[in-house]
Amino acid sequence: MRMSSLADYAVVLMSAAARHCGGMRCNARALATETGLPLPTAQKLVSKLSAAGLIESVRGAGGGFRLSRPPAAITLADIVEAVDGPIEITVCAGDHASDCAMEGSCHVRPHWQIVNRTIRAALSGVTLASLGQHVPTSLGLDPERPEHPLDLKKVGERTST
Repeated sequence: MRMSSLADYAVVLMSAAARHCGGMRCNARALATETGLPLPTAQKLVSKLSAAGLIESVRGAGGGFRLSRPPAAITLADIVEAVDGPIEITVCAGDHASDCAMEGSCHVRPHWQIVNRTIRAALSGVTLASLGQHVPTSLGLDPERPEHPLDLKKVGERTST
């Protein structure tokens, strides 16, 4: 299971915007140059992120865009959903009716919904602000550090209630 490359690029772009824009304006060209993303990809992402309300466009001389909320109020779930739509690992994992032929008799569906909520909670627990924090381990994740932005034990507790 893997999120789309476009969603990954959106996280990279938003992270760069959070570091450099703050309350000021950014533009797609500057962020494309900094991140190494092709300009058309950065422009496409800016359009999607703007449509989702994560960034605000500013027209005119000196225009560009800025984050619509502080980096601590924008999560990975927000960004992924802006690009890929709702986070659903299977067609039946969401809260809406699906076209699955087994939906009425499936005993696995409730478990997929739990897994889906856990994944969404994990992505919701990581903010743009936390992406700017240093992660000291060679693997890039230390769930034993309570100050780590993604405490896997707490994610499990949040979804089990």
